Amino acid sequence: MDTEPFLSVFEAFERSAAQHAARPFLRAPASMTKGCWDGATEYSYQSVRHEVASLVSAYAARGIGAGDRVTTCLDSRLELYLHLLALNALGASLVPVVSAANDDEIRHIVSHSDSKLIVSTPEQVERLATLKVCSAIAADALAGRDSDDALPQPDPQAEAALLYTSGTTGKPKGCMLSNAYFLGSGEWYNGLGGICAISAADRLLTPLPPNHMNALCTSFMAMLMCGGCVIQVDRFHPREWWRTVREENASIIHCLGVMVAILLTLPEDGDAEIGDQVRFAFAPGSDPRHQGLFEARFRVPLVEAWAMTESGGGGVIIAHEEPRHVGERCIGRPVANTEWRIVDERDADVAQGDSGELLVRATGSDPRRGFFSGYHKDEAATEAGWHGGWWHTGDVVREGADGSLHFVDRRKNLIRRSGENIAAVEVEAALLSMDAVDNCAVCAVPDELRGDEVFAFVVANRAVTAREVFDHCLARLTYFKAPGHLAFVNALPVTASQKVSRGEVKQLARASVLSGACEDLRAHKKRPSG
Repeated sequence: MDTEPFLSVFEAFERSAAQHAARPFLRAPASMTKGCWDGATEYSYQSVRHEVASLVSAYAARGIGAGDRVTTCLDSRLELYLHLLALNALGASLVPVVSAANDDEIRHIVSHSDSKLIVSTPEQVERLATLKVCSAIAADALAGRDSDDALPQPDPQAEAALLYTSGTTGKPKGCMLSNAYFLGSGEWYNGLGGICAISAADRLLTPLPPNHMNALCTSFMAMLMCGGCVIQVDRFHPREWWRTVREENASIIHCLGVMVAILLTLPEDGDAEIGDQVRFAFAPGSDPRHQGLFEARFRVPLVEAWAMTESGGGGVIIAHEEPRHVGERCIGRPVANTEWRIVDERDADVAQGDSGELLVRATGSDPRRGFFSGYHKDEAATEAGWHGGWWHTGDVVREGADGSLHFVDRRKNLIRRSGENIAAVEVEAALLSMDAVDNCAVCAVPDELRGDEVFAFVVANRAVTAREVFDHCLARLTYFKAPGHLAFVNALPVTASQKVSRGEVKQLARASVLSGACEDLRAHKKRPSG
């Protein structure tokens, strides 16, 4: 699909609204929206156009314009997409946060992003106002009338959203995503073909939150640009999942590896019907042991892929065509507009079949085309990632005999739990803020359901229980970042330069889990109620 005529997300939406006015665009099923609406909610392209026009007027009346940022705390409500379009029309940027984040995390994001306003659900307004960073109002209080005021000239390089993702420095980094980034993501999806060919008839169901690029940029833009429908649910409800898929007539589903694992544990419930309706499940990061079982049971292709918030549609790898090498950690082949290399620690190319770090860039004269615009207020980290003119992913892969790429491990010290990136140093900072903790080391350990789990080695200076350490972290971190496994040790392994030996820490952590020589705290990691 050619995005050349479009200069912004809003322009692309206006074209689709004109072509598909009566077709459904955004939908939330009643069975998975408890606490959000009284029943199923649906917007056609034309009704979205009307709602967005009202929001544009309301935002403009509050002085929001080109270059401004607005933080939204709307979780997975459909209104978030309306606010994205309205802000985009004004040349402003969306900064989504989730209510499950703790006050310190939200305060950091709102302050670091220089947001001028926080828009939230009514029940979150009072809490967000106490952060004293900027004004907070309820989304239903932001209303206006359609206006004939001229909108600013759209700019493909203008920021459309600022998404915060965990990095190796502890505090989340703000990834600046331009109009061109969003449009490129939609163009990429619409141009895939193969198993993933899409059209206006498609209904894409996702439980993934719009504060991540998969929902906000990938699935949203894919449907917007082809005239299809996004079915957004509040979260993954295992026992209601297939019933909702059937009732909503979903033809595409987006999911995470942990969802695949859980669905395989449930008793059969009309499984045979699913393959006649759902054409493919987009499920990056699923356990290779589960992929063949899932496809055999549900008769739905499980499409593996690789991307990151930084790479967008400019650096993507996907297994949407045969051979997909199901069950072999195959992430597919880079798409036509992506160049790639596999290198060693000196950035020298490795031989085919050998493992090394994946480097990617866009083809042509602009290697950053389709990628993020950079880390907000951190040009040094941006340029370090682009060292030598290639984006250094931090992920280790190998090339198979037929050119397919296979995922091996992560070079960066990140923990990928249920689709969430967790920086080990952020958890370590929370641990070290406890007086009883002298030293610590955090790493990922394999988890059958979650992909990774957070493991912490703690050197304590007095008697303290694992639960006390866990509760201390829980008060300072979003629940999923707290240690799921914890072991007390007298000292940490170090290198010759007296730095913590991360490689040895990972080996010891895995051995501790296998031998049971650690406290299992996973049962206490629960999403806050309400």
